[in-house]
Amino acid sequence: MENDINARRSETWREELRKKILPKERAAIERVEMPQLEPGYRIGCNEEVNKGISEVQAVREATRCLDCNNPQCVTGCPVGIDIPGFIKNVERGDFAQALTVIKETSSLPAVCGRVCPQEKQCESLCIRHKMKQAPVAIGYLERFVADWARENGVTEEIEAAPSKGKKVAVIGSGPAGLTFAGEMAKRGFSVTVFEALHEIGGVLKYGIPEFRLPNSVVDYEIDGLRSLGVEFVKECLVGRTISYDDLHQMGFEGIFVGSGAGFPRFMDIPGENLKGVMSSNEYLTRINLMHASRGGDTPVLHGDTVAVIGGGNTAMDSSRTALRMGAKRVLLVYRRSEAEMPARKEEVGHAKEEGVEFMTLHNPIEYLGDENGRVRAMRVQRMELGAPDASGRRSPVPVEGAVEEIPVDLVIVSVGVQPNQLVPRSIEGLDVSRRGTIVVDEQTMQSSVVDLYAGGDIVRGGATVILAMGDGRKAATAMAERLA
Repeated sequence: MENDINARRSETWREELRKKILPKERAAIERVEMPQLEPGYRIGCNEEVNKGISEVQAVREATRCLDCNNPQCVTGCPVGIDIPGFIKNVERGDFAQALTVIKETSSLPAVCGRVCPQEKQCESLCIRHKMKQAPVAIGYLERFVADWARENGVTEEIEAAPSKGKKVAVIGSGPAGLTFAGEMAKRGFSVTVFEALHEIGGVLKYGIPEFRLPNSVVDYEIDGLRSLGVEFVKECLVGRTISYDDLHQMGFEGIFVGSGAGFPRFMDIPGENLKGVMSSNEYLTRINLMHASRGGDTPVLHGDTVAVIGGGNTAMDSSRTALRMGAKRVLLVYRRSEAEMPARKEEVGHAKEEGVEFMTLHNPIEYLGDENGRVRAMRVQRMELGAPDASGRRSPVPVEGAVEEIPVDLVIVSVGVQPNQLVPRSIEGLDVSRRGTIVVDEQTMQSSVVDLYAGGDIVRGGATVILAMGDGRKAATAMAERLA
């Protein structure tokens, strides 16, 4: 296999690998730019926007790593990937070994390389920041290694520990549950994942559009878990289809809850019950999972002028999806400034390139309906930034008398999520916070019920994929020790 892959490599790539790059040259190399589809083309399709970097680009970007004595990038990774280790293998051209290094701690590298906010985590701690330079493109390199392996049929041979003869259950197949499942399977436990929906992947499938994360990539990562022996049960709602007690009767000695935060939040303003006002959860699930964009059995409302409320990644996903669904105008309404948007800068940039109009420092205060009960307009209040709030961000305050009415025929509300209470309410003695999240020990992810652990959004109330994965990994380590 390795000889076949080498034979397909271009002579240009070979010359690049043979070059000896001096320390001064290494420091001067500029960060690679991610190739992407042209905005005018991509808004008419659902193809992935970022196209990935080439072998030549990957090797050259890897040479930008300055071999720190105390690499802080690792401390910024919630799953503790040996980042310098995998990057040095990329620099040497040993992509298969780079995959092995990543897979030691991460079950979903192709996913993380696409959707994790590296700029706020590992890359934010790159020593190049102190040199006033762009950090090493760690996320691009992780994605490259995972994609290279998938496209060339290279799998990382993981030898699971001998079977311990013990069964553990996972509730939810999102990033926390999948990571926990993989870690426990490698340790020799028999793992079954119970998913309420008809497809495996959780938020990776229903919440993230394919132009950011193709389903084929998610499915490939899931198949890797199947090869470890992880079993998946779909359309099974724990707390209703089966109970916590049923899981015990089925022989499961440990349970991990990664059921996410699938309930939307609204703003509690007049007109939110009008037709044409929906949550981003509903909108994206209908399109991403129920195939509403392809005329599926679960349709979704369309609009010529669409307002999306919020400033996070889900708001960007909803805005860009609305364009692909045929909207003529998409307004992104956010009550703070653009500088304070929690969305990734890359996603903000892509949304702007595609034509989304940003209405920052505005907040909806009412939706108005027509005679048929369908939203026809929104009233928005202009805001200004006041004193910082508890998080350090400046609080938006209304500008007196600055209210305007804007015609819209579809509103997508993306102002946060909250945990589904079905699982927490069905387990007696489980400690749940006022926000509806499961209370756990932060070091072990163990709940007040001794055999039940939890992680991801059901604990955090809404967070990133990589933080959920970190929770799954911590929980697996702790549960494995308890069940040993």
